[in-house]
Amino acid sequence: GVDIKKASALYFSPTGGTKKIAERIAGRVCESADFLDVTVRAQELDFGPEDFAVIAIPVFGGRVPGPLAERLALVRAQGTPAAIVAVYGNRAFDDALLELRGMAEKRGFKVMAGAAFIARHSIVPEYGEGRPDAEDIRKIDEFARRIRERLDWAASAESLPTAVVPGNLEFRKYDGVPMHPSASRTKCVKCGKCAAECPVGAIPAAEPDKTDKDKCITCMRCVAVCPQFARRRGAIAQNGAKLSLRKSCSTRKEPEIFM
Repeated sequence: GVDIKKASALYFSPTGGTKKIAERIAGRVCESADFLDVTVRAQELDFGPEDFAVIAIPVFGGRVPGPLAERLALVRAQGTPAAIVAVYGNRAFDDALLELRGMAEKRGFKVMAGAAFIARHSIVPEYGEGRPDAEDIRKIDEFARRIRERLDWAASAESLPTAVVPGNLEFRKYDGVPMHPSASRTKCVKCGKCAAECPVGAIPAAEPDKTDKDKCITCMRCVAVCPQFARRRGAIAQNGAKLSLRKSCSTRKEPEIFM
């Protein structure tokens, strides 16, 4: 088998849903696991052949979130076995896994497994509410078990087959959504937490009640981290998003595993 000394969960997770899933998988593949959060800033990371990596992202409009390319630029792997995970809000994961596989391979990972799991939609939380549920968790654990089994049976990391994942090579066009969280002038105490935690620097440190709409990727991290609950989505835009997603989000989607 492939002798894995350590598993790492490497994730971009603005509202925490992707983080939970990635950490659970890594911890079940190997008892020795570390968690590498690259949501706010990149880390210089080196992975060897005795490491295993779970690379996980939330799906934004069927694609890998823009900042991930910059985060992975500082990551180097040497044929390190890896699993890629796309977490989506019960609409679709479209080309995200195919795009993520290409990005991981460029950094030197051997992508031997892929999966798409469902979590609460970050913009319209009514969709995917309560996910991952007990049945999802069972499938997440089964994914980890199948990875472990394959690693134990493989002659070497090189002999692991590359995971075949769905998607179109001409990736789905995504230019972001026309909706950006804003701050309540009465509730905001200008503590600056949102500015410090924004993955794309869209909130000025000196004026944390403002949002640079050109930079904002509507990842909802500022809404999730604000201790005063001062950041929110505009009600009109929120209802618009809810209506536009209703048809594609209302039927329950199930996790998919690609080995």
